Amino acid sequence: MIIDGKDQILGRMASVAAKKLLEGEEVFIVNAEEVVITGNKDYFFDLYKKRAQFKDVANPLRGSFFPKRSDRIVRRSIRGMLPWKKDKGKQAYKRLKVYVGVPEELSEKEFVKINGADISKLKNRRYFRVKEISSSLGGRV
Repeated sequence: MIIDGKDQILGRMASVAAKKLLEGEEVFIVNAEEVVITGNKDYFFDLYKKRAQFKDVANPLRGSFFPKRSDRIVRRSIRGMLPWKKDKGKQAYKRLKVYVGVPEELSEKEFVKINGADISKLKNRRYFRVKEISSSLGGRV
């Protein structure tokens, strides 16, 4: 399954992708930088900055492990919906591939848009894109 992330709501798209991964399908997500997060922009920017700057109390030189690139942010949100500590979840996570833009090997294939995750379903227009968070954290889009 190849999901086009352009104008898709992150949480809804991630839950569908996680279900498909647990069923044994291989899931590709393209255009990860165009995925949309709904809600208060300032709240989420503060939340992501705190996560990205988090250090271990015992060893402050042990860096932050939260992603800054937009494809890694989408991948991490899908990981949160998988049973990560079980072998089933780890095997499912290995079947997930997330790309910024569209790679050449997938450009000729048909993409799937998830109807329930489309941005046109929103009643309010308070949203922002993953590439905005990525650029504010200092990551490459």
